[in-house]
Amino acid sequence: MSHVDTADMTPETPRYATAGDYVQLMKPRIMMLVVFTGLAGLVSAHGVTGIAINPVMAAIATLAIALGSGAAGAINMWYDADIDAVMKRTSTRPIPSGAVPREEALAMGLVMSGVSVLLMWMASNAVAAGLLALSIAYYGWFYTMLLKRRTPQNIVIGGAAGAFPPVIGWAVVTGNAPLDAWLLFAIIFFWTPPHFWALSLLAHGEYKKANVPMLPVTHGAKVTRNQILIYTLLLAPLALAPVLTGLGGVIYAATATLLGGVFVKLAVDVWRSDAGAVPVRPESAKAAKRLFAFSILYLFLLFAALMIEHGAGAHFDLAGIL
Repeated sequence: MSHVDTADMTPETPRYATAGDYVQLMKPRIMMLVVFTGLAGLVSAHGVTGIAINPVMAAIATLAIALGSGAAGAINMWYDADIDAVMKRTSTRPIPSGAVPREEALAMGLVMSGVSVLLMWMASNAVAAGLLALSIAYYGWFYTMLLKRRTPQNIVIGGAAGAFPPVIGWAVVTGNAPLDAWLLFAIIFFWTPPHFWALSLLAHGEYKKANVPMLPVTHGAKVTRNQILIYTLLLAPLALAPVLTGLGGVIYAATATLLGGVFVKLAVDVWRSDAGAVPVRPESAKAAKRLFAFSILYLFLLFAALMIEHGAGAHFDLAGIL
């Protein structure tokens, strides 16, 4: 699928770039979640293996994850500037607003990519650096350039990009990526579709206008609601898998059980509604908004429980009992 035809993305009154514009290029909200889940992987690896890591090196590795996330975000904004200009919720971003030239965003993304991978290699090991490079390429090239405009499964397949951070964090400590690390990857992977499709139900008209084949555009709102419920029903038990391997203890088990139940309830509410229908019904829109907002809290609290257990020494292994 080709770029959207936008002959002139420069507004009539271009503005000068501010420091905030360059921060926005890095998609700071996504970056915060990426850093948090990466740090959770790092802390969990230390708790499980007992391998010590120099605090300064751990801080540099965490910074590298943040820079890598920002680099991928800048490359994404460079490539997607044409569709960002078409969609109302993204039209004020730094490039379509005229504050930052596209080539400048690309240069920033490429330089940050190289710096982040080099920092990671220096602070930890080649495995962590390689995984970071892979995650940047996956989001900046594979998802942004190949998947997003070509398939309604863009979010499903592309979700792997956001699932790498805990694996990277684990590799920082151990130099490898065992089953526990990939379980955390799988949780984020299955979390991504219901999280993002809840948003796409609300913005499907904008995606249609921008010619982006999101699921609600290509298959309709009903199919999207069905898929949200299916992925949520898969996610809830999957989130308990770390309990069986010993990675998750009592705090994590209780958190995952409670949050999973709420997630399923909200997904059922969306499934029963006509969210995504035209004209929009306020109550149906609220159901999708509630699911989207809770999904962010869900992931934060789930990984926070792991960090509390392994970081504060509050872990009690249930695997032996079960």
